[in-house]
Amino acid sequence: MPVGTAFHERTFPLCYSLNYREWSGYYTVSVYETHHEHEYNAIRNAAALIDITPLFKYMVTGKDATRLVNRVIARDIAKVRVGQVIYCCWCDEAGKVIDDGTITRLEENKYRWTAADASLRWFRQNALGMDVQIEDISEKTAALAVQGPTSGKLLKAVCDADISNLKYFRVTHGKIEGVPVDVSRTGYTGDLGYEIWAPWNDAVKVWDALMKKGKQFDVHPTGMLALDVARIEAGLILIEVDYVSSKKALIPEQKYSPDEIGLGRLVHLEKENFIGRAALIEEQKRGTPRQLVGLELEWSEVERFFDKLGMAPQTPSTASRVHVPVYHGRTQVGKATSTTWSPLLKKMIALASVEREHSRLGSKLKMEFTVESVRHTVTATVVKLPFFNPPRKTAVPV
Repeated sequence: MPVGTAFHERTFPLCYSLNYREWSGYYTVSVYETHHEHEYNAIRNAAALIDITPLFKYMVTGKDATRLVNRVIARDIAKVRVGQVIYCCWCDEAGKVIDDGTITRLEENKYRWTAADASLRWFRQNALGMDVQIEDISEKTAALAVQGPTSGKLLKAVCDADISNLKYFRVTHGKIEGVPVDVSRTGYTGDLGYEIWAPWNDAVKVWDALMKKGKQFDVHPTGMLALDVARIEAGLILIEVDYVSSKKALIPEQKYSPDEIGLGRLVHLEKENFIGRAALIEEQKRGTPRQLVGLELEWSEVERFFDKLGMAPQTPSTASRVHVPVYHGRTQVGKATSTTWSPLLKKMIALASVEREHSRLGSKLKMEFTVESVRHTVTATVVKLPFFNPPRKTAVPV
């Protein structure tokens, strides 16, 4: 049975919808109100406060900490300075992705590692013979995402830390209401945003300070439904939705290499040996059969289906994680894995895995679309990812 996070005593009274889901054994708010519209608008126009405590969190320390990290991930940790955060993936021996997450280099040989799935056993298996300690701090560390255009101003007002000079994918340290926190310039919305890492027992103090001071910045507690729309707009993948962990795959086709899910840029084959390197070198020679792409649906075609039924067009109320076929002519060439109506772009968009020969920008495909329980196909154009990429995401806020 799920349990509450460190912020549950605050999020529960605010969740008027009582719409929850389970995330890694914790109760997580899907939407606070009856619809996620205001919460999505907070992400894109104000400040959204998102409880991300259910992430798995590990502290890696010791003389061989850097050596272990470099052995496991495909990215070169030697290029990462203290105070820097990286997004990375780690693979099995066959070069197939196990998981993706972030690593923060807190000290020369001290790292905070986040993961979507439990990874302690895998990390420790690969640490045999090394002078390294791996501690699961998931139940000791609470985490909040503060995302949106006014998030920087809110944090400057409430946090005793150098927020003004905090660059994209960097971390700083300070205090909120006397509670020591780490603040990283990271997030899962594709917008200006930060993530706050705080001691579990003092987490409520941090929440209260952000909510109190956040009134003047229009802060809104925000759930997973709004976050799902934002992360699709940002072209960000989700494990067990846009790809399957190789540890959980039932057949070979469910396993993905980094390049097949848009993470090829995170693979540094020139660095010292890491798990999956040999397989990925071979893959580089022969190429990959699939590619992650963005699809933009032709909405006028959807409108015609509704018009034939004498109905006004209806946009889906939530993002969909249901996989649907993608065709070229009458041949299936892939599948859309995450689909949503973008309130900001006023377009129906999707993340999809398609055969490489059909992944070129501008390619015209067909995607299955259901109207009143009847399946149709709608023209879908391959477009550049991310769909939404505002300059403020990486700019230093004023």
